[in-house]
Amino acid sequence: MAQKRNHGGSGPSQRQLRVGELIRRTLADVLNRAEIHDPELNAMSITVGEVSCSPDLKIATVHVMPLMGSVPVEDAIAALARNKYELRRRISSELTLKYAPDLRFRPDAVF
Repeated sequence: MAQKRNHGGSGPSQRQLRVGELIRRTLADVLNRAEIHDPELNAMSITVGEVSCSPDLKIATVHVMPLMGSVPVEDAIAALARNKYELRRRISSELTLKYAPDLRFRPDAVF
């Protein structure tokens, strides 16, 4: 008999963790190569610390921090939010997901 798998309160599933890591790597590569057509965003060095996905993988919360405190974190988040549709398009072209996740940027509390 098959076991029921319930991921209700035990934390993120393996798929959520794997997709979050793939999104993190893709975003870091795009930001590192300065592929976004925004000179203000390309001038910033931004560290992508962690990406956590919702259970249905439609929302990705991206925890970011400017490298070495070069700019205020609010300015970096505002620049990323301005360009989130282009970043979302880059993620969807690199990854094979059914839906491109909606990106939400938050300051990284670890730093």
